[in-house]
Order: sequence, then structure tokens, then C-alpha cells
Amino acid sequence: MSTSDTPAVIGGAHASAAEGATPLLALRAITKTFGPVRALTAVDLEVPPGQVTALVGDNGAGKSSLIKTVSGLWPPDGGDILWQGEPVHLHGPKDAEALGITTIYQDLALCDNLDIVQNMFLGHEKLRRRLLDEATMEIAARGTLEDLSVTTVRSIRQPVASLSGGQRQSVAVAKAVMSQAQLVIMDEPTAALGVAQTTMVLELIKRLSSRGVAVLLISHNLNDVFEVADRIAVLYLGQMAVNGPAADFDRQSVVEYMTTGAAEPAGAPPRGPNPVPSAS
Repeated sequence: MSTSDTPAVIGGAHASAAEGATPLLALRAITKTFGPVRALTAVDLEVPPGQVTALVGDNGAGKSSLIKTVSGLWPPDGGDILWQGEPVHLHGPKDAEALGITTIYQDLALCDNLDIVQNMFLGHEKLRRRLLDEATMEIAARGTLEDLSVTTVRSIRQPVASLSGGQRQSVAVAKAVMSQAQLVIMDEPTAALGVAQTTMVLELIKRLSSRGVAVLLISHNLNDVFEVADRIAVLYLGQMAVNGPAADFDRQSVVEYMTTGAAEPAGAPPRGPNPVPSAS
């Protein structure tokens, strides 16, 4: 795909509500190489609006390369990225954010020395008469957290450094909601969290989906995946091994696809939907 000066702005109006079958995000034959190493090979993926799509795979499968490509950090070397059915060219993270794509990495990109409100508006502060409009920002931050049913924080003015892992994830998600994200990419959001905090994050993902926000969930935890995912996509050695509705999978078939690229019990067809043949 060419990375010329084509802007990331698209004709989103063409994807009307009546065209419900149009994916919010579609990747077509995405390829990414680093010198002699091919990280992604002809990867196809669709992320429907308002659904949770889980992207799983073993270490080195290409998950990080794929989300960094979608986030605008790395341009693909081949293939097309479609947003609401229209091709787009992402020249950086700001282009992705302008479309409505927000990525929450494992480090969350939060500033420990700032409070919740300051983090949620970081880089997008509200001004009134050239001064920070603290009242407006507090009201908006509190309202967003309440809409997401985040009730465990003591005060929206407490430093982020004082929050638990689950609460920090909640702030990062609320920040994405405030930016009017249509697709939230979450990279291992429950890693190193306890049971209660993991439950909090999974409920937050469900609430995002119920609000019509698409979620692309990257996770090694299959219990989390089957708890929240509407669709499952499995990467194997940089190729899309299989993808389809979560109801068409079980844990065993997902593990087989993750570890071998196929799930073919003797004498039976593949157990997951739409298997993608390996490149010869």
C-alpha cells in the first residue's frame, strides 16, 4: 500500500446506519516486514461495530505488529486498511485517533503524578478565558466515569499513582470514551490483575460494547476471551489462522490454532470457522 500524502480523512457518510453489514474496521492482506523477517503475511481481519473481537495468538504470532499497524505507529508494507468501508492511509497515531481509533497499551500511558481529571483531559484541556476550566473538566470526567459505572474511585482528584490496576484501566477507558472513540484496542488489559480487578475490567469492556463502541481485545487469557468476546481471531506465525463467531469455538480448538495454526482432529474437519490455509 502506498504511503503517499493521502490524508486519513474518509467519506464516512457513505457508511450509513442501513449498511449494518459494513465492518467498522477491515484489514485486507496486510503485510509487514522488518528486513528479512516477515511479521505479518496477508492478514485479513474484520471488526464489526459494537462488538468485542478478541485477537489471540502465541508469543511472536504478530499481535503487536498488527495493533501497531492499526494504531498508525507502523505503516503496512502491503495490503489495505478500510474504515467504515473506505480505504485510509494512517501516517501516525494522530490519524488513527482522528478516525476514532484509540489504543490502550499495557502501560496505559497515564501520568502517575497527575490526578484522574488531569489524565483524562491530558492534551485536550478545556480553557475559559485562557485559563484551565477546572469545573467543566471535573463535571465531564465525573459524568463519563458514572456512565461507565466506575464507582470505586474515592475522588476524581486523587492521583493516578494511588489507583489499583483495575481503576487505572477504568481511567484509560474513560479517557478513550471522552475522545469519542469508535474502536478501542486493549492490549492485555487484565495482565497482572487480581480476580476482583479483572472482573471490573471485563464488565467495563461489556459496557463499552453495549454503548456501541467496538473493542479489539488482545489477550492470552482464554477465560477472559470467552467471557466477553463476540468474535475470535487467531494469529499464527504472522498469518490469520482462523476467525469467526466466538460461539463456533471452544478453548481446545483455540489452543490448537494458537499452537499449530490448525485444529483438525483425525477424520474431522477443522473445528473453528473459516480456516485460512497456510502460505506454501
